Amino acid sequence: MARILVIDDDPSIRETVRRILEARAHTVHVVEDGADGIDSIALDAPDLVITDVFMPGQDGIETLIELRKAFPKLKVIVMSGGDSTGLMNLLDDAELLGANRTLPKPFTPEELMEAVDTVLRG
Repeated sequence: MARILVIDDDPSIRETVRRILEARAHTVHVVEDGADGIDSIALDAPDLVITDVFMPGQDGIETLIELRKAFPKLKVIVMSGGDSTGLMNLLDDAELLGANRTLPKPFTPEELMEAVDTVLRG
């Protein structure tokens, strides 16, 4: 199965995504911001990165841009529930910047797995 890196500042989201993916036999590594994610990839390149957009420090859009420059073939899913006001949604921007797929929060385990399976097959 695939090696997947999950980047999200919310511990409950990180662990929920980890449990869903590990239940399907994927190997999952989790970190809490984009800078840690980039460092992790440099040490052990995953098959797929799943990153949140809104995080303190290096956010998901900055991370996506950096990933596209350094690892252009790496598969990336960008997820977001919007900003704290509920007014800003950057998922369309993420697609324009090269995300293989976007996933609005909240999502079901089935929606997560469908996105992961589609991107890994593609």
